[in-house]
Amino acid sequence: MLVAGDASHRKRIIENELSAEGTKCKEVIMGSTFSSILLHYVFAPKGRENKLQESFREELHKYITGIAQAGAYPCRMLATGSATDHMHLLVSTHPMVAPAKLIQLIKTNSSRWINERGFLRNRFEWQEGYGVFSHSISQKSVAARYVLTQREHHRKKTFKEEYFELLRKHGIEFKEEYVLDFYD
Repeated sequence: MLVAGDASHRKRIIENELSAEGTKCKEVIMGSTFSSILLHYVFAPKGRENKLQESFREELHKYITGIAQAGAYPCRMLATGSATDHMHLLVSTHPMVAPAKLIQLIKTNSSRWINERGFLRNRFEWQEGYGVFSHSISQKSVAARYVLTQREHHRKKTFKEEYFELLRKHGIEFKEEYVLDFYD
């Protein structure tokens, strides 16, 4: 997401100058803010159960996209992908959006939506915790393809293998026993 202000959205500051003729006001236009922030989220249902069923998964992706794209500082969903036991999102965010707040909003609202719609017999909850990784704009298409091809990807690799690989690739130190709830 490229964030920029044009002349009508730029912050305007009125400065007062004291001179021999009295107080004069002058307008100072502040520069625009530009950003490119691509975040890749990975998160799972509580207990890492296979609850993201094919019957409602596409609707869930659309609903989560709507959550991210609404609000005071809308984000742009670039890709959503999931397997039955976890989900990936690639989001272009506004610089005022805190990564933790965005995922909290997404998880809270989507779990409520799943429960209200009655997609599952038992109560649905997202697992505590998540992974969030940054990508450069030059890796946008690679990251989007990765997120969109989750089903094919998990024919070759387990979620646990994938998640540990992502952590290592992004230089995150971890102890396996404290990373999500993986049940072998």
